[in-house]
Amino acid sequence: MSISEQIVDGMNDLSGVHPGFRAAHAKGVIFKGTFTPAPAAAKLSRAPHLQGDAVETTVRFSNGSGDPTAPDADRRDGKGLAVKFHLPGGESTDLVFVSIPVFLVSDEVSFLEFVRARKPDPETGEMDMEKVGAFLAEHPETATALQLVLPALTPRRSYATTPYNSLHAFRLVNADGEGRWVRYRWVPEAGEEQLSDEEIDNAADDYLQEEIVERVAAGPVAFELVARLAEEGDPLEDPTLPWPEERETVTLGRLEVTEAIEEPPDLINDPTNLCDGIEPSEDRILAARSPAYSVSIERRLAATPTKN
Repeated sequence: MSISEQIVDGMNDLSGVHPGFRAAHAKGVIFKGTFTPAPAAAKLSRAPHLQGDAVETTVRFSNGSGDPTAPDADRRDGKGLAVKFHLPGGESTDLVFVSIPVFLVSDEVSFLEFVRARKPDPETGEMDMEKVGAFLAEHPETATALQLVLPALTPRRSYATTPYNSLHAFRLVNADGEGRWVRYRWVPEAGEEQLSDEEIDNAADDYLQEEIVERVAAGPVAFELVARLAEEGDPLEDPTLPWPEERETVTLGRLEVTEAIEEPPDLINDPTNLCDGIEPSEDRILAARSPAYSVSIERRLAATPTKN
């Protein structure tokens, strides 16, 4: 069995097997949108969607869990924003973001070990904290990353008031062949808002799903796409390590989310689905995502009925 299959099986052990749903980010809602690049974008990259003309997008907001019935206000669950840019000629490119600032492991083997360490006890339904503690002792980078991740898991008032990060580094290459390494961030135009403890305790299970549909129906929801530029010494291949917040930033464009739609059954958002002008780093977690997604969607499409 491939490590990708083992990873998907391990994630199913965490959240349960839910035929027709993703192994992670199972619960989500889909929209049409438009991305309009900023004038400075073309100076950084020759990518088609950064050259000046607006492009259509498919946007998916989601919860991180593989359980489609998990409550939106789960304090352990990060959120996702995935955007597929529809390029001229029928091609596409993807950006996949989460609401946490760093990832918890730096390679696919450690990820599989971490997933297995958190497998719930079949009798109690709870994680074995002794196994989790042993993993953290062997992986201090995960313990350090958790200090940044846990505060970011506080539930937000809306998907529209959540910032999202790419986690991985990408090289933007312009028309002259000049490249700059960046990490992306979606910045919500509505500002950032978290729920209070009381609001979290009283939140409806699907409050995020329902709120974003109502919000978009009342008017477009917008995000600014920002690229943070790497400086010498910034980690390019380790998503557990943050970059300094004071890094220079360039606004690449503006996303407007405009209309809720049904999810296409074969929709997949792959951060390595790149176009000319954008190159991946040698981040092992980034490289591992596409094969795992392939396993997940193959199983999802084989299930009947297919669901979001």
